[in-house]
Amino acid sequence: MRADFPRPATSDQDYYRLLTALVVPRPIAWVSSTSKAGVDNLAPHSFFTVASVRPPIIQFTSVGEKDTLRNVKETHEFVVNLASEDLLEQVNASGTDFPPDISEFDALGLKREPSRTIRPPRVAKALAALECRLHEIVAVGDSHLVLGEVLHAVVSTNVLNGNHPEMDMIKPLARLGRHEWGTSVKVIEKRRIAWSDWPGDFLSLQQDIGAA
Repeated sequence: MRADFPRPATSDQDYYRLLTALVVPRPIAWVSSTSKAGVDNLAPHSFFTVASVRPPIIQFTSVGEKDTLRNVKETHEFVVNLASEDLLEQVNASGTDFPPDISEFDALGLKREPSRTIRPPRVAKALAALECRLHEIVAVGDSHLVLGEVLHAVVSTNVLNGNHPEMDMIKPLARLGRHEWGTSVKVIEKRRIAWSDWPGDFLSLQQDIGAA
């Protein structure tokens, strides 16, 4: 049995709650930006993903027009800091609707770290950060997709295995539904099957894996 949620009978707000409970877990772009007046802003955005490989472009969504979006429109620069489990309280608090002239860095007692290629600072405690230059802003309904080209990336050597960030070390936060957050999950390593290796009978392949 299934429950139906037809549109437009279901309100947009209820649909938002439904979608954010189903599209999970969502990685968090903890975005630092600087206003034209020089105020450093920091805010979490949970609609976040990679948009392109060549060039490397990431995207996050601003629901409505908030300080982050206004700053990026003005300066064309921003940093995506890694939101990790140990910073949950600060990440959550940075979503408070502070006035534009108050910096979340200062309100939360977070130390800044200068970026290499752009003006907005990085979060010093963040285990990784991506310095971005604005590529494009796309208006979608009541929101804006912000696409940024990654100019420089930094990762703490404490969480690297060679050049690979280890999930059990970076422990990224994720957003779920309502006021729920996700923390570390079990990592399962599984390679994609190439067509040249396709077994022909997928059910048999599953049975072989289950028997192994």
